[in-house]
Amino acid sequence: MLQVKLIVTGDDFGYCPRRNQGIVDCFLAGAVSNVSLLVNGSAAADAAKLARRYNIPIGLHANLSEGSPVCEVLKTNSSLLNQDGFFHGKMGFRTALSEGLLNMSEVKQELKAQVELFHELTGHLPPHMDGHQHIHVLPEVRHVFAEVLEEYGIKYTRVPIEPGLHNCDWIPPSLMDFYLGVEEDSFNTVDVFTRHGIRWPDIYIGLSTMGKNMSVSNIWSAIDTAIVESVSKAPSPADPMLQSRTVTIELMVHPGYPSVPPVGGCGEGPDDFSQSWERLHELQTLIKPELQSHYKTRNIQLCSFKDL
Repeated sequence: MLQVKLIVTGDDFGYCPRRNQGIVDCFLAGAVSNVSLLVNGSAAADAAKLARRYNIPIGLHANLSEGSPVCEVLKTNSSLLNQDGFFHGKMGFRTALSEGLLNMSEVKQELKAQVELFHELTGHLPPHMDGHQHIHVLPEVRHVFAEVLEEYGIKYTRVPIEPGLHNCDWIPPSLMDFYLGVEEDSFNTVDVFTRHGIRWPDIYIGLSTMGKNMSVSNIWSAIDTAIVESVSKAPSPADPMLQSRTVTIELMVHPGYPSVPPVGGCGEGPDDFSQSWERLHELQTLIKPELQSHYKTRNIQLCSFKDL
């Protein structure tokens, strides 16, 4: 039987105390197996303590788009900041990048500062590092990101190319346009990461199952689609080696209890996404017993990046 290793990563650990608590509750329920820390989050130090207390596998969620930099020299007069003194935002970052306004040496400075702060908070380097709002696969940024991972010996990242995404007709057109842009950027990043010796799971899931779109059946369907695609790419279904083959999948999730302003955020307060009921909806879906039993039935083993 094909073995599947599933990394369920709770993103935005450190965003606020209520997000931290939700992710911890999911981990203790066996629904999340890995977390990604925002070191510029208002509750990052608390998140690192919780990870130590409960032995939660933790990596770095590099953030260049929301809130404030952690590098002191970039907190004023930096190309990474808007006129209000914060990062440009999810779409603002992309616009500034496309207009050639971002200094890549400052991007590298901030990424390295975030790795160093992660080390300071947790006592170790991150086993994996990905990008908040998928900034790590953007043009130019991808090269700098790969250099930083190689310099620090960080082996794993995330490449958000989701099988079956084009068939998800429940995703609104405006959001689908963004997702397809992320997918295109990811395809263009594969060679860069490969050249730097960086690895990632065989399959990524998480765009089609975010927030209100998360359901037990959608997660099942996404995993099944991913497995079928992975097996179809194998040398031959009749190959006896296939029987002992392991497929690795990362499922990106954002569970938590909704943020209550003014607490939370990465320097400028919590955003609408963190305050919405959708965080709680993800938490409640992930801990459902039928999801856990589906993993067992399908020979799916939850693990973290450090288990790969």
